[in-house]
Amino acid sequence: MHFGGYHQDSKFIPNEYAHGNQIRQALLEEKLVPPPPLPPEAFIDAVAEKPSLALDKADRDWSKMDPAFVQDVLRVMEKMKARGFPMVLLEGFRSAERQNRLAGGSVKVTQAKGGESKHQYGLAADLAPVRNGKVVISERDPWAMQAYTALGEESKAAGLGWGGVWSFRDYGHVERAGSLRALLAHKNK
Repeated sequence: MHFGGYHQDSKFIPNEYAHGNQIRQALLEEKLVPPPPLPPEAFIDAVAEKPSLALDKADRDWSKMDPAFVQDVLRVMEKMKARGFPMVLLEGFRSAERQNRLAGGSVKVTQAKGGESKHQYGLAADLAPVRNGKVVISERDPWAMQAYTALGEESKAAGLGWGGVWSFRDYGHVERAGSLRALLAHKNK
């Protein structure tokens, strides 16, 4: 408060609020841009490793996802790269039809049916680490598991949910935290 310059309390002087720098940074923070897509050759080993994922049919179009969620994922990807684990988007938006195919196949890829997954609403992404220009998705690969563990740590720090803690483990899956019902209710306000 300013009383004509008398009796100033430093807690109330503009630009000296305790969280002023954080607020200013959030307002000035630049929007991150998704990285360019990897060439199809980068996915060959991943497609062969897990054909049930049908990665050749996965949608990697960042623009179909919720813009605020995309920014969260891109920030996590920056932190992962700084830790030595560059990441790639395996799949973002997923149609209800594709979701049903993945849930109903002979090899269970997901337990969620169409409309039950945050992928259908642009609030989930599947990521994988990239080593030497190739996507690595095998949990049997120690380096990839280190990357997935780091992804869990960075996702949690960013306030995102991570599929690596589920009973049906999905190590590359990150999503907006909270129930789908609550997220959709909030989004529709």
